[in-house]
Amino acid sequence: MSDDAAPAPKKKGGKMKLIIIIVGALVLVGGGVAGGMFAAGMGLGGAKAKSHEDPDAPKLVLRAGQSADPTVEDKTVGSFQPDPRRYKASYYTMDQPFTSNLRDTDGIAQLSLGVSTFYDAKVLDGFKDNEMPIRSAVLETLANQDAFVLGTPEGKVALQAKLRDAMNKVLISKTGYGGIDDVYFTNFIIQ
Repeated sequence: MSDDAAPAPKKKGGKMKLIIIIVGALVLVGGGVAGGMFAAGMGLGGAKAKSHEDPDAPKLVLRAGQSADPTVEDKTVGSFQPDPRRYKASYYTMDQPFTSNLRDTDGIAQLSLGVSTFYDAKVLDGFKDNEMPIRSAVLETLANQDAFVLGTPEGKVALQAKLRDAMNKVLISKTGYGGIDDVYFTNFIIQ
């Protein structure tokens, strides 16, 4: 028998394929990390980039001749009190009055309310669309009040703040934003 058989050819580029696979994997991992950082809003320095405003969120309505306040650009709707000299308020009066027993007494309170916002129509539209749960929150808040405290000017001011907060809480849960800046009494009777 002769040894005429040719030796098996050696695999060329085996090391090269391994290097390409490793480099490719590193590029994919690095791209994934960079993409994740970008999606999380991280800049080159690792600091959080300036947040972008939600395009669907309500916008403040400027009075004629006024310019926007740059200090309120990134603030969440309802998280601050806009300057009433710079921004225009819109008003809405609730049609039905509220009647509720008061806490720990035989007394009742009957009141009618109006609200205002410095934001565009989205806030009042959301308010009108969710008037039933807002009415419920107002009645719950009113039922937890003391008749003696409500008889004082300070008690009325405190109630206005509590009602505003209760209304905004409902709006945030239903629409994703608040925006009611003030609550007004159009009628107020304690018996």
